Amino acid sequence: MFDKAKKNGTELLGKTNRIVEGTSIIGDIVSKADFRLDGELIGNFTSQGKLVIGISGVIKGEIVCNNADIEGVFQGKIKVLEVLNIKATAHIHGEVAVGKLSIEPGADFTATCTMLTNTKEVTVKDGKRAE
Repeated sequence: MFDKAKKNGTELLGKTNRIVEGTSIIGDIVSKADFRLDGELIGNFTSQGKLVIGISGVIKGEIVCNNADIEGVFQGKIKVLEVLNIKATAHIHGEVAVGKLSIEPGADFTATCTMLTNTKEVTVKDGKRAE
């Protein structure tokens, strides 16, 4: 009766998941859409979209995503296939692998950094990372 349009990945454009300040999650998050975290995540995060760690956000674990902006705290391993923007309020400790890197003056960046040359888009299948 009703025709359903075939989904080609564009249905998530402009949609952002959000974890607000005061919320703590222990476990892994997998998302096909963009994501903003102002709370705390202890675990791994994988996204095909952009991750924003707000000024009150904290992640301890491993991140794999296409783009990221970090204003808060990150400790662990992060792989950003395209652009990682580190704001002046950020505290980064661990291992960083990026396509392109931007660091504002004043940021606490205590990490090893590897620049990626051959990057593939992050894919998420059935709630699991597939690189």
